[in-house]
Amino acid sequence: MISTQGSPQTRDDAVPSPADGVEVPVAEPSEAVSVDEPTVAEKPKGPRRIGVLLVIAVLAFLIDLASKLLVVAKLENHSAIKVIGDVVTFQVIRNSGAAFGMGQALTVVFTMIASAVIVVIWRIARRLYSLPWAIALGLLLGGALGNLTDRLFRWPGVFRGHVVDFISVQHFAVFNLADSAIVCGGILVVLLSFRGSNPDGTVHQQGGKEE
Repeated sequence: MISTQGSPQTRDDAVPSPADGVEVPVAEPSEAVSVDEPTVAEKPKGPRRIGVLLVIAVLAFLIDLASKLLVVAKLENHSAIKVIGDVVTFQVIRNSGAAFGMGQALTVVFTMIASAVIVVIWRIARRLYSLPWAIALGLLLGGALGNLTDRLFRWPGVFRGHVVDFISVQHFAVFNLADSAIVCGGILVVLLSFRGSNPDGTVHQQGGKEE
């Protein structure tokens, strides 16, 4: 027997049909459930500052190199030149240690440290958007390159070369312009870090938030 639509054989008593006069609710499309997507950090605004870093580094390096060539040619094996009385004088001293004459027995170690600093600065430069950080890292890079050049090319040999120092401050130390660039860059890095500034241009706030 073939049953037709609406016949007793095809109806389910448990399910009302329109013929029974009962309204069957029609399911409305449910609203899309919002899913929290991971927050994507905004890219820092402005151009990268690698160019500024390189310009500062090259200037610091060239100024340091020119000053060393000049004082070696004019002042080495000569008496000190008074700049500010006996407080500041110019006299050439060959330094086998680190900045300001420290660690003179660790020439090779300081050469390796300088090389590592240069590599680290270059890695940071790939995400550098902050102008103050570019200046700070440029000073560090230029100073490190200046003293590393002495380590590589001056007597007594590669990796053991003595750095040329010539600025003598009474009761303090004898140093060069590369040392000054390193110290200034280091101080600026500390100040920027203290203020919460990051090399990528963001500002780190308390609680782990960034602007």
